[in-house]
Amino acid sequence: MPDKGRIIYIVDDDPAVCQALSLLLRSEGFAVIVFEDGDAFLDAATEGLAFGCVLLDLWMPGRNGLMIHREMMERRLAHPIVMITADGDVPLAVRAVKNGVSDFLEKPFSGDSILQAIEAALIGASDANSTNDEAVEATRRIATLSAREAEVMQGVVAGRQNKEIARDLGISPRTVETYRSNVIAKLGVRNLPEIVRMAIAAGMEAGP
Repeated sequence: MPDKGRIIYIVDDDPAVCQALSLLLRSEGFAVIVFEDGDAFLDAATEGLAFGCVLLDLWMPGRNGLMIHREMMERRLAHPIVMITADGDVPLAVRAVKNGVSDFLEKPFSGDSILQAIEAALIGASDANSTNDEAVEATRRIATLSAREAEVMQGVVAGRQNKEIARDLGISPRTVETYRSNVIAKLGVRNLPEIVRMAIAAGMEAGP
């Protein structure tokens, strides 16, 4: 069984390209699954595919690679993509990269170039997944706060003093301190900087 991420999904209607890529990637320890068109890949990915890098041909019968990539984003399929293009497709490929494709390679490409692009795509996706995991966990913890605790946290994150928060909420500074202690306990943090970092991770405004 390959390590997580050591799976490559080749989405290309050219059997010769698929065979050559499969031989190369399997020799490097990747598991390879081939799809002859984008719709077949989308159907399988939506049902559930292990995390892996997608080698996506730009031009295929039916929907092209850009359309498949857009559909992947709409379905929140987080597999990194290396797009394969024919000569003259560079402007379209550049647009794809701007929209989130990890890299693009013009045919013909070398074995080294495809391996480097895959490794870079997997590393980038791993970093992004770590960030997403942090955001999900921060959001989960903040959701455990009561409405009043959340209001106090927002005041703290905005840099307001306890007495200012108390005045805004119509409660005493001592009560604000109690809520603030509750926030620290529920979030599992130790101090104000950690509260702010968690707020940022969850997408909460952090500043006046």
